[in-house]
Amino acid sequence: MGERTRVRVVTAEIQRNGAYLLTQRLPHAVLPLLWEFPGGRVHDDESDRDALVRSVQARIGCRARVGELVMEVTHPYDTYDLTLAVYRCDIGTSTPKVEKVNDIAWVGPEQFADYRFPGADQKTVDLLLADQETVRNEPR
Repeated sequence: MGERTRVRVVTAEIQRNGAYLLTQRLPHAVLPLLWEFPGGRVHDDESDRDALVRSVQARIGCRARVGELVMEVTHPYDTYDLTLAVYRCDIGTSTPKVEKVNDIAWVGPEQFADYRFPGADQKTVDLLLADQETVRNEPR
């Protein structure tokens, strides 16, 4: 049995007023119409940051300022293993546009359950929500 294909994807955790920017995958994409943080695949000749700036610009028409790596998860799909790196990003006062996505939405963490995510993305959402719950329950 041969080695499974490994794919690296980077996504942007963009937050405004307590809501996170989600994008909906195109109807003809792999995993169509599911929701995710904006981002894309890392090409062999580029860094995570370069891939993220390129992908966010192409998908929602905004220039992302890439911050810290928030988390990284690996998820097995049927024919490949996907590593998903989530970076905290800022788009300033730019208004995201529907360009290479089906739709966009600003979603509060309490509404995430209303959106369907691909497997790897669901892991990052679960970790994000668990982290927020930990912060909320820490003694002051």
